[in-house]
Formats: sequence, structure tokens, C-alpha cells
Amino acid sequence: MNFDLNDEQRMWREAVHDFVAREVRPWAHEVDEEARFNESAVRKMAPLGLLGLNIPEAYGGAGVDPVSAAIAIEELGWGCGSTALAVAAHNGLACAPIALFGSEDQKQTILPRLASGQAGLAALALTEPGAGSDLQGGGRTRAEKRGDCWVINGSKAWCTNASLGEYIVTLARTDPAGGSRSLSLILVPTRSAGLHIGPPEKKMGLRGSPTHAVTYENVEVPLENLIGVEGNGLAQTLAVLDGGRIGIGALAVGLAQAAFEYAVQYARQRQTFGRPIAEHQAIQWMLADAATEIQAARLLVYEAAWLKGQGRSFTKAASMAKLFATEMAERVCRNAIQIHGGYGYSREYPVERIYRDARLMTIGEGTSEIQRMVIARHI
Repeated sequence: MNFDLNDEQRMWREAVHDFVAREVRPWAHEVDEEARFNESAVRKMAPLGLLGLNIPEAYGGAGVDPVSAAIAIEELGWGCGSTALAVAAHNGLACAPIALFGSEDQKQTILPRLASGQAGLAALALTEPGAGSDLQGGGRTRAEKRGDCWVINGSKAWCTNASLGEYIVTLARTDPAGGSRSLSLILVPTRSAGLHIGPPEKKMGLRGSPTHAVTYENVEVPLENLIGVEGNGLAQTLAVLDGGRIGIGALAVGLAQAAFEYAVQYARQRQTFGRPIAEHQAIQWMLADAATEIQAARLLVYEAAWLKGQGRSFTKAASMAKLFATEMAERVCRNAIQIHGGYGYSREYPVERIYRDARLMTIGEGTSEIQRMVIARHI
């Protein structure tokens, strides 16, 4: 393995970084304060390929390699955690199952609209109230065949992007007998009768990335909206989550990088006892640890992405990357606030927002505890 980026990847990073610095980062504070999705910036992402990272070029996507996809999410995280999460969920959780397991008709009719932004940002509905990480045993949302339709009843929680687009990929129980072959992924248009999207959750951070409860009351969708093979939903979901964890790891690296840069800048400017605090060893050690851990996390993310691109097993690597990167981001953001002192606790300084945004990373797409279980099973 060689993690020296090639010329194409370096140019891609520069292009995405410039876009984020121009269109995303300047509005990060406003997005958080107003709990407002940055629709203007997201509309401009399609021509760059940021809405089709997981979609092959044949279906209108960017068709970038997994390392390049991770680079894009990292740069978005550097600019605005809220915007990055919405785009990461669209690409890694919603577009991915269609691209990986969808029918040819689904790929041809839906993926181009998702990659172009015409269909907005798609969502994946997995978690249910009271079930948490127990997808197999805790899922009560059910889909029954009636004539030429699936009839779906149940409820989902913490559904990112539910209000932002035309599609919600839904995990539902299609076999009441239970077991690992009882779940299926079904594509549900958000305009379906009986589908109710609750108001945005009031969250600690990532306030510009809307998250909703979703209820299904006799929602009817055609049988052909099944994604892949009936009963394969759990296996498909776990495969999708492996890729999504690379994205969350990359996002965490971006958040940490931003907090680190703000801390370095502040440490050079702020003076105590007649000299910049950057000259104090206590501050230097926090910054040295941050620089080291960010680079280590970035390389873990790249390794997982590289394995994915090689078609090799990357489940353990993805969990390792997400576990280390997300817990690292909390430490780095915490110390960035510490370096800022009292100012770091103020909403006028970006490290306060970044710290709140980073807190979700060890929870979403499998908590740190779940990642440790996954890693343990593989060793």
C-alpha cells in the first residue's frame, strides 16, 4: 500500500478544498446558528461531482475512487460539519445501496437524478425508536405484499436528509418469521401517501443537517421498488454501513483538522506573560498530539478506502478508522477549546461549534462500542 496521493487525487483535493473554502465554510456559523441547511452550496456541488461520489459515471455520477470520496468528505467536514454530514449520508448511505444492489432500471432512472441534484438529497431509514443498533431484532417496520405493491407500516428515527429529497431507502421486515433473512431494503418516494416526516430534531450540534422521525401508515410502493433480492436487506445494510463508516471517519478528520488550524492560529496570536501561548510547552504538546493523531486517523481512513477500492474485505479497517478518527476528533476539538480558554466556550469562536458537531461522530453509523465489537470479531 502506498498512501502517496496520485496527481489526480491531489488535483481533486485542491478543487474540493477551494470549493468548500468559497461556498461552504463562510456560512458554517450561520448554518449552525439558524439551524438552516445550506441549500445554495449543495446545489452547486453537482457539477463538481460531490453528489455522485458513489455513483458510476455510466449513471451520471463522479465515479471517483474510494480514497477520493473520503478526501471530499474530509474537506467538507473541514468547512462545515452540518453540510458534510448531509452530503455524506446522501452519498454513502442512500445512493450506495442503489448503486450496489439496485436493478438496472433503478440505476438508470434514479441515480442520474440523485447525482445531478434534481432529486435533492436522499436518505436511508434504519434506526427505530427503542431499537438503536439492533437492526435485526429491533426492527418493527414491516412491508407486506398486497397485489402489485408493498404496504409499509412502522416508524423510523434519526433519519438524516428525510426532508431534503425525493427518496428514502427504507429497511423493513418482509418476513414476519424473523431471522437474518427477514429484512429488505425498499425505495420509498417521500411524496407517498401515508408517509409522514416529523419536524427536524433539536440537536446539540450539526444543526444545519436536518434529522427527522419518519412514520409509515399504509404506505404503498410498487413491488419493483425492492432494492436487490428480498430478504437480503440486513446483509446489504451492513455492507453499506462499512462504506459509510469510512465517510464518518473522514468527516471526523476534517472537523479535527479545522479545530487544529484554529487552535494554532489562536496560539500564535494570544499572548500571556509577555509571549505567545504557542511558546508555552503545555500548548505545544497539545498541538503536537493533535497533529500526530490527525495524521494517524487520516491514514487509517485512507487504508480502509484503499482496501474498498481494491475489492478486498474492509469491514475491520472501516471500523478501526471510524473508531479512532471519531474519538480522536473529540480529543482534538476539546483541546482546541482549552487552548482558546474562555473564548473557546463562546459561540463567537468556531471551535465551540466544531466541538458540538464532533460529538455525534462516535454515535452515528455505529457507536464506538459497536465498532469495538466489530473489530473484536475480526481479531
